[in-house]
This record gives sequence, C-alpha cells and structure tokens, in this order.
Amino acid sequence: MKKILGILALMLMALLGIVPAATAGSAPAGIAPAGIAPAATAGSAPAPTQVTATDIVVEDTAGVLYLPQLMTALEQIKFHEPTTVVIYTRNGARSDNFNEKVLQFAREKHPEWITADGQKWADGLFIFAFDPAGRQVGTYMGEDRKVSLGKQESIQQASKELFLEAQWTDGTIAGVKKGASLINQPWYLSAAFIITASVTGGLAALGFGTVLIIRRNNRKKAGEHLKRGDAAFSSVSLALDVTELNAKTIPESSTYGSLVLEKYRTFSTRYHEAGELNQRVHSFTDKDMSKGRNVKIVARYAELAQELDNLDDVIADTNTLLNRYSGWESAWERQVRPLMDDMEQLPALIAQPEAQGLATTAALASLHAQRSHDLEQLGGDFQSRLISPEAALDRLKVMRAELTALLQQHSELMIGKYAKTSSEKKKMRSAMERSRQDDISMSQATIFGSIYGWNSFYSVHSFNSGYITAQRSVDTARSDASSGSSTGYGSSGGSFSGSGSSSSF
Repeated sequence: MKKILGILALMLMALLGIVPAATAGSAPAGIAPAGIAPAATAGSAPAPTQVTATDIVVEDTAGVLYLPQLMTALEQIKFHEPTTVVIYTRNGARSDNFNEKVLQFAREKHPEWITADGQKWADGLFIFAFDPAGRQVGTYMGEDRKVSLGKQESIQQASKELFLEAQWTDGTIAGVKKGASLINQPWYLSAAFIITASVTGGLAALGFGTVLIIRRNNRKKAGEHLKRGDAAFSSVSLALDVTELNAKTIPESSTYGSLVLEKYRTFSTRYHEAGELNQRVHSFTDKDMSKGRNVKIVARYAELAQELDNLDDVIADTNTLLNRYSGWESAWERQVRPLMDDMEQLPALIAQPEAQGLATTAALASLHAQRSHDLEQLGGDFQSRLISPEAALDRLKVMRAELTALLQQHSELMIGKYAKTSSEKKKMRSAMERSRQDDISMSQATIFGSIYGWNSFYSVHSFNSGYITAQRSVDTARSDASSGSSTGYGSSGGSFSGSGSSSSF
C-alpha cells in the first residue's frame, strides 16, 4: 500500500509541479514551472525505506494472543526506520490509568525500555499495549520515533474494531501495521499531503489509486492463501501412500480408531476436490487474483488443504498411538497438550476479581490441583504400559469433559453476577458461545479435535476470550464508552514525559 501511495503521490506532484526534496524528512523544495513534464519531477523522489523490526518483544500477561500467527505477521511488517517492537497485554480495570500501568511494568520488568535518565522511552522503541479486560489500548514511542497525538489515535483506532470482536491477535497486528506506516513517515506519504494534492490535482487520481490499492490487497491476500494452501496440499500429496498405510493398520476395534477411519473414508473425495481447486487457482492470472470473488476461492483451497493436512497427521498419530509404534510418545504429547494448556491457564481464570466467592471458583481450583497431578500420573502409567492406549484416551476424555462441565457452570455464575437483566444474560451467553465455536486451541490436528464437534469440549482460553467479549458487549449496550485520549502517567510516573497515550474501546 505504501508503494501505491508513493506512486500516487508522485503522480499528483507531477500534476502540481512539485519537486520532491532530496530527503524524506524535508518539505517540498518549491513549485516548478507549469510546463515541466511529470517524468522530470517523479524521477527525483526519494525511495521510502522498508525495514522489518530489529527486535520483537511480546509480554502477553493477559494470555490472549496466538503467538504463531502474531510473530509471523510482525516479522513481515515493514517500518520506515529500524524499530524495536514491544507488545504488552495486561488484565486490569477500566478505571486504571493505563499509561501509568505500562510505565510501572516497564520499570519493574524491562528498564531497557526507558532512557538512562528515566525520563523518556528508549530511542528506536515502539510499544503497542492493550488491556482486554479494562478495554484500553495505548501506544508509546522513543523520542526518535514519536508521532503526533492525532497519529497515535489513528494507530489505536486501527485495532479497535477488531478488539471489539475480541480478535486480539488480529487487532494487535492491525495496530502495529498502522504504527509502521506512520512512524517516521516520509512527508510525501503523509495523509495531509495526499489530501491536499488530491484536492488540487483532482479526485480522479485518488479514485484510480483506491482501485489500485484494493486490487493490490486482493492479490496479496490471495497470494498468502495460495502459499498456505500449496504448502498443505504438497504435504498431503507427498504423504498419500503413507496415510493410506497408516489407515489400513488402525485397529477398527478401537472406539477412537473407528471414528478416525470414518473421517478417512471421505479423505479421497475431499483430496480430489482440493486437487481441482489447486488446478483452478494456479490458472488464475494476476488480474484474476485482484478480484475479491477469486480471493475467496483461493481461501477455500487453503482451508481444505489445511484440513486434509491436519487429518493425515491425526491418522498417523492414531495409528502410532493405538499400536504403540515407534514415536508414540510424541503422538501422545499432541493429544494431551490442550488439557495441559488448560491447567496452565486455570490459575489466572480463578484469580479474576469477578470469580471471587463463586462455588465454581473453588471447584476449579480443586480440579486444577488434582488434574495437574493426574495428568502426570496418566503419562507415567502409559509410559510403563500399566494402561492401554484406548484406556489412556478414555481417561483423558473424561478429564476434558469434567473441565468442560465446570466451565459451563462457571460461565453461568459469572454471567449471573455481571448481567443485570435477562437480555444482558442472553447477550453474554451468545458472545461466549461464539468464542467457544471459534476457538482454535482444540485443534483439528488432535484425535479429539478431529472426531468431536466444537461444542464437545470447552477450553480455558475460549472461556477467557468469550467472557471478555461478553462483558464488552454488555458495557457497550449500557453506555457508549469514551474514546478520548489520555497522555498522563499518573502520580507514580513522577517527571516521566515519554511520548505516548491511551484510549478506550
């Protein structure tokens, strides 16, 4: 998009006769005579710097980010100058001075984020922080990276629509992308210049530029889907013979084996469909890839290929685990990992202020203590062959079902404590159910994830995300949240005057 805007800016400068200065940070040198040809001005424009972050630090103390997706995206974002990117999340209250809380965390955990004299944020630093519980988002920069308050609000605003849907990872990526585009932005890419030039040069050029941007973004999305789909489809294709052999030796007498084999019976049909989509999307030209409807086709190809790639992994794990073939330990680890993650996240859920005094909070605390031990015992019994693979999966399923039942009860009590009316309760239940349905922690790359539906189990991650969304939906319905920016660092900030601000969403 930056390149398109740069080209558009040069076209408009040519129309206006503006001669670009030699450096990106300076203003236009002057106005050329009307007869100067566009090529003469466009050729002297400086090329915008494009560099990825020099370092990425993630402090997800709220536990709401999906790191594989986040890191992959952040590593590809281009800045105008080398910049260290920090992502910080916390669960606080809406009444908190968010700027003060961010500064306190930096002083306690990351003094390197602050200048030696303790007065500013360190040079080269960009901090993107948010509080999913308190519904606040903030941006903070070193003096050599600072932007105006208006631009800080733009960065924060870029994330809010996604945050309002509890899409914490996507919202973070959107905010950092916006920050990258505005921090140390060359003058000829600024909104003020583009708007001024467009008014003078005519709206037609902007209309043309908008079309170019949309087409370019469509091509980029399609390209990303195609890359993901090709990787998965290639993996599935290379493993077809192995997948067939694995399926042939899965014990049909096993409950889990027979359920996985039911999934395998549709494998060939779905693989054929993916093959047809593969040929179709690879026949698309760049022009075809620019169209929104074709982006959806490429996305469907990628999703189907990924589903098949997950399924052949599940088939392999099922065969290896049920027959105790070499490598069964890794296969078992993949099945037990979702519940282990739940046990690790339970203490934070139990410690939530809204959960105090509820009967289910005590029950969850007891479950955490007992099942954390039981998981270790189960792994040891399986290792020592004191229990069969089938029985081990049965016990694991019982543990997951037990946690699911408690979380369902806990959600009702939490909703009852927060909601004031029956309509608010309904709104919160709907929000939590959507989060549960969208949850990716119960991956299809596990045996349980493959053979059971989304509503069979409930993860702690899904509960946390869903409850935050449910609270937000009720708060929004009760009153419009103030979105004004706050720049102060509170009483504990002292004389600290680093560039930064926060706002609500």
